[in-house]
Amino acid sequence: MNKNTFLAKVKIKFGKFLVKSFPHNSIRCFGLRLCGFKVGKEVYVGTNLTIASLISIKGCELIIEDRVAIGPNVTLVLSSDANHSKLMEIIPPIVGSITIKHDAWIGAGSVILPNVEIGRMSIVGAMSLVNKNVEDYSTNVGIPARKIKNLEK
Repeated sequence: MNKNTFLAKVKIKFGKFLVKSFPHNSIRCFGLRLCGFKVGKEVYVGTNLTIASLISIKGCELIIEDRVAIGPNVTLVLSSDANHSKLMEIIPPIVGSITIKHDAWIGAGSVILPNVEIGRMSIVGAMSLVNKNVEDYSTNVGIPARKIKNLEK
């Protein structure tokens, strides 16, 4: 999908609206797919999911694999910039991807920053800020999130 056309931008905005506001999980997952993101089977997306991304920029990719559970009020930051600030003259936009591997669980209110991979069968505790990759089979909590234990395989 060419993200620069007017129709594509409207489609992405509508998809983000469904993800954030629609009361039924299957429609929230549909909204993610409408935005061009990859969503696996049996994914649960909690209410009020925020996806921060520049609509027309390439490189913003979200991959959610099978059986992932995302709690309410989670924020996924795929891109960020200083908008109209003069900082834009010296700091380029940050653009990246987020991959959430099979069977991961993202706790309520967590924030995941760009260029992060959440490992398979891992847990991100509620209200955590994830700024680096999370290992498979681990529990991670805090600001910034850090591993507190390994899960038994």
